[in-house]
Amino acid sequence: MSRWPARLRDTGEDPDPRFSFANERTFLAWIRTSLALMAGGIGLEAFVPPLVVPGLRQVLAALLVLSGVATSAMAFRRWLRSEQAMRERRPLPPPTVAPWLSYGVAVVALAVFVLVVVANL
Repeated sequence: MSRWPARLRDTGEDPDPRFSFANERTFLAWIRTSLALMAGGIGLEAFVPPLVVPGLRQVLAALLVLSGVATSAMAFRRWLRSEQAMRERRPLPPPTVAPWLSYGVAVVALAVFVLVVVANL
């Protein structure tokens, strides 16, 4: 039997259920984002023809899949930290994975764009 729910409930007091539900919806949004990143990486590898630079398609696909894995792994931690903060009436923690995720996706998207343009010249 898992002990983390009991440890969570032993801390502070129950927040307004609306806030807990909002926290859960945010968790699910992170999970959807992670699934989309993994699907994008798999799709890039499976359906995009070889790029101008050999092996780069696989690297970009792996980066997308690994970003999805990291996002998924961080989603529960983010949910738990936010729930604890609400129970203890502390400020919510910032989403530490968000800057890495947004810049990482931008870099991969830019690389794919440049490679597609170069391939069509």
